[in-house]
Amino acid sequence: MAAGHGTRLPRGCASRWLRGRRLAHGGPAARLQRRYDAVVIGAGHNGLVAAAYLQQAGVQTAVLEKRHVLGGAAVTEEIVPGFKFSRASYLLSLLRPQIYTELELQRHGLRVLPRDPYSFTPLLEDGSPPRSLLLGHDAAQTRRQIAQFSRKDAQAYPAYEAFMGGLVSAIDPLLDAPPVDTAALGQGSLLQRLRALRALWPLLQAGLALGRQLPCYYEVLTAPISKVLDRWFESEPLKATLATDAVIGAMGSPHAPGSGYVLLHHVMGALEGRRGAWGYVAGGMGALSQAIASAAAARGAHIFTEKPVSHVLLGRAGRAQGVTLQDGTEVRSKVVLSNASPQLTFLELTPQEQLPKDFVQRIRQVDTRSPVTKINVAVDRLPNFLAAPNARDSQPLPHHQCSIHLNCESTQLLHQAFTEASSGHPSSRPMIELCIPSVLDPGLAPRGCHVVSLFTQYTPPVLAGGRPWDEAARNAYADTVFDCIEAYAPGFKASVVGRDILTPPDLERIFGLPGGNIFHGAMSLDQLYFARPAPSYSGYRSPIPGLYLCGSGAHPGGGVMGAAGRNAARVALEDFRRL
Repeated sequence: MAAGHGTRLPRGCASRWLRGRRLAHGGPAARLQRRYDAVVIGAGHNGLVAAAYLQQAGVQTAVLEKRHVLGGAAVTEEIVPGFKFSRASYLLSLLRPQIYTELELQRHGLRVLPRDPYSFTPLLEDGSPPRSLLLGHDAAQTRRQIAQFSRKDAQAYPAYEAFMGGLVSAIDPLLDAPPVDTAALGQGSLLQRLRALRALWPLLQAGLALGRQLPCYYEVLTAPISKVLDRWFESEPLKATLATDAVIGAMGSPHAPGSGYVLLHHVMGALEGRRGAWGYVAGGMGALSQAIASAAAARGAHIFTEKPVSHVLLGRAGRAQGVTLQDGTEVRSKVVLSNASPQLTFLELTPQEQLPKDFVQRIRQVDTRSPVTKINVAVDRLPNFLAAPNARDSQPLPHHQCSIHLNCESTQLLHQAFTEASSGHPSSRPMIELCIPSVLDPGLAPRGCHVVSLFTQYTPPVLAGGRPWDEAARNAYADTVFDCIEAYAPGFKASVVGRDILTPPDLERIFGLPGGNIFHGAMSLDQLYFARPAPSYSGYRSPIPGLYLCGSGAHPGGGVMGAAGRNAARVALEDFRRL
């Protein structure tokens, strides 16, 4: 099945959403009003989080989503009849703990399924059976697994985890506050200077927490992840497995400077108090978005699908005063928050003549290259890996719940995959992260069947010679991926019932991800903190008074984190109260 074909809202999902809204409003589902205090463009998870916090503070808020389904990239869709896929994002860890508690997401139906073990890397080798590396929360078992490849690495691994944990703990508070406005420190008004000084405190806290280890941690943030891992370990399967978190979603090699931060970004989360743990959302990632939407609606927010925004309305003084929909409907508001990408927000929805030229140039120059092709697969049986054969009763084994890393025998393999894509050719041995959420959530697929998520890279956004990603190119690349999986798990190709192929252009077209980039822009050091999305505009306010950025293109970046939505709402509230 080709990308975008056969898409529909999972059965019952729409009716559950409408029931939630009727309960929230005590009557029929709300109609779109012509005036609100705040309008949020886009019902991605950050937009929904922002709406919930705004409404909780008494700011009457409407959320306008162009698609037929809420959640942005955090959606559940029934692409193949009977199979419910987390079509884009597929794992949860990074969502800020404050959001769980403050929005009471568990009360609104969110249920997370932790994974233990969590990582499985089978190898292609001549041994019978081939070896594999299984990592989990049992420290002794994990050390035994690593010792198959290196006793030295097994001894070093706990110290490595503690080291990375120290860096995460120091940086963590920076995620929940706007970056320091450096321009305001030097030349802003008194209020702006006071605000900037207040924002300095989390940065100072992070520096104090790092202490004497600061030079070592600085290397993690700036060096190639391959260099960092070489300092700790000698076994290639372990280094390659860890390096996947440093390059996932990034058009970069593990040998690229700064790739260490992306790894850090992916170990910052927690589930049920366990740092770095990742889990599946029961019902798929769309269930998370539904829980956030339910929390917002219960507080009084109005949330609408199939309401695409044409442009932001500006008053005579250049202040945002609402939005115009594509059907010409005007919705007035005192503030507008955009969950769309910086590119869409400032290059398409905002009149260019109202923006500073250097700001527009900065937004145009944001690196949005994406290496990702996501393939959702319906299968009629569990994959059977040579390195860990299935049980006779075909019931799932511990490794089936993991992120399964294929073509990860060495960091050099990852580098080769990147090199091929850099010249416009899809990787011949792509990095594959294979997940089977139906192992822990059987309701996602018919009895005995499973949904398989394939997060693959590297695929260039544009093919060599300017060729488009047409149906033939999509299917050729998917066949390459399936051939790779077949080598590790014979019989996989015969088990396939249907597939949904999402190349970088598809991810942009369907989900509004610029260039197909899952982070709304590269998570490189030159596009983080002070500079996200552009210098002097990293604090969620834009050059247009009353217009705020609340999506992944703002600090602290991508992933299903919700921090940008929460932070932007607090900044907008601060300004709203002064209006």
